[in-house]
Amino acid sequence: MAIGARSQLVAVEHARFLWVESGIFTDRIVVDCFSHACSRHPGGSTHLDICCQYGADVDGNEKAAIEHHRQSIAAQMTPGAVAAPWFEGTLEPDADFPSGLRARTAVFDGACIFLDRANRGCAIHRAAIAGGWDLHGVKPMICRLWPLTWDYNSLGLADDYADYSCAFEPQAPTVYQGGRSALSQLFGAGLVDALDAVEAKMLGASPNRPRRLPIVGTTPS
Repeated sequence: MAIGARSQLVAVEHARFLWVESGIFTDRIVVDCFSHACSRHPGGSTHLDICCQYGADVDGNEKAAIEHHRQSIAAQMTPGAVAAPWFEGTLEPDADFPSGLRARTAVFDGACIFLDRANRGCAIHRAAIAGGWDLHGVKPMICRLWPLTWDYNSLGLADDYADYSCAFEPQAPTVYQGGRSALSQLFGAGLVDALDAVEAKMLGASPNRPRRLPIVGTTPS
């Protein structure tokens, strides 16, 4: 994606991420997907789980972890999805991912292979809840952070962020506040501290400053 395409880039004092797109501190996103009737844009026809219509990039270690939990994840999928290939192609080098390798989940019947078609949401996430195991390192980072994303040394908004109605709820938290816990779990508390400082500098003591959501230990995002 072209980070910075929607808003300006702001410097961050962090070893890994040097820049952040300012829009993450002002643009908003619905946090509880299940409470929202998704559509492609405000006023569009309802299309639940619309952000799961594509496959997702997966770190090489996440791919291995998904295979490790294959049985419990398969229990949340339809028989057709279980039998289909779960990933496209083979692992490819990608320095943006922790393992240095990247795969992509397959698309099945018009959506990500891991969409829980019998209910809603991600089959990996549901399997973790049902099985009592931690989804950290299993559910793709890309999915846990969306609509936050990263590119080399920058954080920003995903290209398709503004395509969906969840981006237009005026009472929703900002994208940063919605993804703050996941950012801390995936990249460390130091990044959140640095981003908190950028947020404070950008928003100051404005009465419209968004409410800060707490970081909740290792609760799945």
